[in-house]
Amino acid sequence: MDILLTNDDGVHAPGLRALEAVLAAEHTVTIVAPDRERTAIGHAITLHQPLRAERVCENGGSAAFAVNGTPADCVKLALLDLLGRTPDLVISGLNRGANVGVNINYSGTVAAAREAALRGIPAIAASIASGAPYPPRQAASFVARLVARLSLRRLPPRTLLNVNFPAVPWEEIAGVRPSRQGLTLFAEYVEKRLDPRRQPYYWQGADTQDFEDDPEVDGAALRRRFITVTPISCDATDYRLLAELGSWDLGPPADG
Repeated sequence: MDILLTNDDGVHAPGLRALEAVLAAEHTVTIVAPDRERTAIGHAITLHQPLRAERVCENGGSAAFAVNGTPADCVKLALLDLLGRTPDLVISGLNRGANVGVNINYSGTVAAAREAALRGIPAIAASIASGAPYPPRQAASFVARLVARLSLRRLPPRTLLNVNFPAVPWEEIAGVRPSRQGLTLFAEYVEKRLDPRRQPYYWQGADTQDFEDDPEVDGAALRRRFITVTPISCDATDYRLLAELGSWDLGPPADG
């Protein structure tokens, strides 16, 4: 397969390079990734400054470009110019830190995969929970097996797979669990401080993410030592409410 690799941890991140090392043995791999860490930037794109892509090379590896933009920028630029072709698959990761539950909405890793899925290209986002005591190459080998499955099966249109690995020794992983996205919010807070000129500023913070007890939810399954695989659709329409809106008697816009 012709595979585009990207991430939000930067072009030199160990997780990205582990994927390259495993996948390049059987596939054509090109890397287009941010030139520095762009964690938690979501699906932001760059509109008010130029994007630049610098060719980089590590130990004679795959073709790679470092982009001074966001993960979504990287995928856009790769598809619109740098690759000169449409890849068979886009993989974003391996991210340092899990992307489950509401974090999916903030994740640059997931956003890069979503950008590909929006354009009709099969995509995978893959992340390893913080503190995992195994090298990223083991998780990369699992992703390679998933790629082999995707060569035989089609993802639904504009759908990506979000994969997360637990932070336990590899031999203690309980298995693989298809799961749904959790929606429990963080216990969040802001810490207000004053600068030397007595002007207020804020640090955002959050406690450890909590999850429902339902073992079918991504975060709960990850906590139970499962590798989670969550299908995510780009279509955010609530079709049940859409069907009801006609009965709301909204009428024409009011004057004024």
